[in-house]
Amino acid sequence: MTTHADIIAEARTWLGTPWHHQGRAKGVGCDCIGLVIGVGRALGLVAVDAGGYGRQPDGRSLRAGFERHAVALPLDRLQPGDVLMMRIRRDPQHVGILGPGGTLIHAHSGAGRVVEIPLDDRWRDRIVAAFAYPGLAD
Repeated sequence: MTTHADIIAEARTWLGTPWHHQGRAKGVGCDCIGLVIGVGRALGLVAVDAGGYGRQPDGRSLRAGFERHAVALPLDRLQPGDVLMMRIRRDPQHVGILGPGGTLIHAHSGAGRVVEIPLDDRWRDRIVAAFAYPGLAD
């Protein structure tokens, strides 16, 4: 069975992957949703994909997709390997993976690649929902 530690290990193999809108390929290019889907696919946890969204995804559609295909979590019970949904402006438009020690692994368009950064107050204040990949062992 796949664990949260497996998610972190796989997500870290994506570090440095160039940012590319709607990309899904490790080392070639991905966006934030592509990272989450790619990690889940590599571990056999995700069979669905989301496409056809704009550079600023519709927050309602983004949340609805996660609610259909992932396990919603209370924000006070997060652990490394969980998926964080964040607002950039008003609505949820970004996702990333919670890393150990309070980090965020995400495809950051501003950095131009997948990075692991401290989950500081600026990012923490943007969190609006959290999800677990389906089928985790722990």
